[in-house]
Amino acid sequence: MQTRWQQLRDWGVVGLVALILVGCATTPSRESSGELIDDTAITAKVQSSFVADPLVSASAISVATTRGVVHLSGAVGNEQARHRAIQLTQGVAGVKEIIVRNLILQR
Repeated sequence: MQTRWQQLRDWGVVGLVALILVGCATTPSRESSGELIDDTAITAKVQSSFVADPLVSASAISVATTRGVVHLSGAVGNEQARHRAIQLTQGVAGVKEIIVRNLILQR
């Protein structure tokens, strides 16, 4: 038969494990660390593809990625540069969707 201390210790361990599991769980509004790393890698790859392309101004386009959805924003000089930025983004592995509503033509 367990003593009172042993029972208390056992329940304390169970409670601590439960708190750790709940604390490590992801929620719909929060990304896991793996998703965050993937998003950071996608953003870096998109930005480096912009730097390497002479048609796209990497400094004029901001890139943000959340769960594989890439948001491009900023101003481009012409429609050709806008399409090229989209095309380069599509070529990056892990991109699920591209949002370009804030990527505008500079006039």
